Amino acid sequence: MSLYAVVDPATGETVREYPTATDAQIEEAITTADQTYQQWSKNTTVAQRAALMKRVAELHTERRDRLAEIIQREMGKSIEEGLGEVDFSAAIFEYFADNAESFLADEPIELLAGEGSAVIRRLGIGTLLGIMPWNFPFYQVARFAGPNLCLGNTILLKHAPQCPESAAAIEEIFLDAGFPKGAYANIYATNEQCASLIADPRLQGVSLTGSERAGAAVAEVAGRNLKKVVLELGGSDPFILLSTKDMDATVESAVAGRYDNAGQACNAAKRFIVAADLYDEFLAKFTAKVGELADGMSPLSSLVAAENLGRQVDQAVAAGASLVAAGERNGAFFPPCVLTGVSPESPSYREELFGPVATVFKVGSEDAAVDMANDTAFGLGSYIFTTDPEQAKRVADKIDAGMVYINCVAADGVELPFGGIKRSGFGRELSRYGIEEFMNKKLIRIG
Repeated sequence: MSLYAVVDPATGETVREYPTATDAQIEEAITTADQTYQQWSKNTTVAQRAALMKRVAELHTERRDRLAEIIQREMGKSIEEGLGEVDFSAAIFEYFADNAESFLADEPIELLAGEGSAVIRRLGIGTLLGIMPWNFPFYQVARFAGPNLCLGNTILLKHAPQCPESAAAIEEIFLDAGFPKGAYANIYATNEQCASLIADPRLQGVSLTGSERAGAAVAEVAGRNLKKVVLELGGSDPFILLSTKDMDATVESAVAGRYDNAGQACNAAKRFIVAADLYDEFLAKFTAKVGELADGMSPLSSLVAAENLGRQVDQAVAAGASLVAAGERNGAFFPPCVLTGVSPESPSYREELFGPVATVFKVGSEDAAVDMANDTAFGLGSYIFTTDPEQAKRVADKIDAGMVYINCVAADGVELPFGGIKRSGFGRELSRYGIEEFMNKKLIRIG
C-alpha cells in the first residue's frame, strides 16, 4: 500500500492510492522552489502577490462544494463542517491579500544620533516546508501559505498521508490562480525525505502542526541545521465554569466547544472544570445534550484513531473513572462520551483525548480551578465562563496558555493570533503576527 491514500473512514474503503515521491522528485521540488524564490519572489511586489492571493480566495469559494466533498472522503468531516472550513480558509487568504501591503510596509526608525535615516524593510527569507495534519486539511494550509506567499517566501507542502486528494486540490488552486510553478508545491514526501529537506541549505524554515512526537522530531533536525521553526502541537484546553446566569446557554457553548469536528481539534475544550455549586446542574444538562449528538456524529478520521481513543477511555475507566457514552463504538464511529472521576493518577488525566470525549471535574474555589487548569503539559487555548468581569480578567492572567476566550467558544478569527506555549509549541499563526514568523526584518541605514 502507498503511504498516501484516501481511505473513507465511514466505510473503510480505500478510494485511491497516490505514489510517494521519489528522491529525484523531491530534489526537483526544492530546486524549483529555490529558483522561484530567487527569480520570481524577488522581482514581484507585495501588491502583485496579494492580487494572486485574492484569486486563491475566490477559487476556494468557487470550488467549495467539491473541496468539502474531498475532505469528507479523506477524514470523515460532515459536508456542513467542510463547507465552513473552506469558507474560513478563503477568508484567511482574503485577509492577507487585503492587508499584506500595510503589514509589510517599511517602518522608519527615529535615529538617536547621527545624520541620515534608518528603516526596517520586511522581506521573505526563502523556501519553507509546511508539514500539515489531517483534521483541518484546508484551514491548516491557509494559515501557513496565505501570509508566507504574500511575504514572498515559497512553499513546499507535505500534507498528512490520508489527505492526498485535498493536497492536490490545493496545489491546483494556487496554479490556477496564477502563481508560478515552484511558488507552492505539494510533495507526497516521507518523513525521511522531510528530514533531508530540513537539512538542505536551500530550505530556510519549517512549520508543523501535529503531535508532540512529530514536533520534537522536526525541531531536533531543524535545530541541528539552524532553521527557524513554528510548531502548533497538542492541547488539553480547560473550560472553566465559575458562574452563569443562563446554564442552558453555557451548556450549549460547552458542547459546541468540545464536539465540533467530532472533537478532533487541538484547541477544543477538553477538560471541564466546574465550580462545586454548579457542578450537578452542569453535568446533568451537559450529559443530556451530549447524548443528543449520537445520531449525527461523524466518524473519526480513521479506524486507528478510534481504536487509540478507545484505549485511552478504557484506561480511564479501569483507573476508576465513570463513563456515560451515547451509543456503541462501531469502526471509526466513536460515540460522544462524558468522563467523570478521572484521577490525577490516571494516564488519561495527563493525555490529550483527541475525539468526542469530555472530562468533567468539580472544584471548590477559583484558585483550585486555576491550579487544575494549569496542571497540564499543554498550553494552547482556554475558556473561562463567569458573570464577574473582574474575575474573568484575574483568571485569564493566571492561565498558562497562548489563548484565553472569555464567555465564548468558536470565536477564532483571521485577525486573531493562534498559538500556544509549553508542549503545545511556539510561534503564532494568523493575524499580523503570523506573517512575521518567517520574515527578514532587514535594517537599511543611510548615512
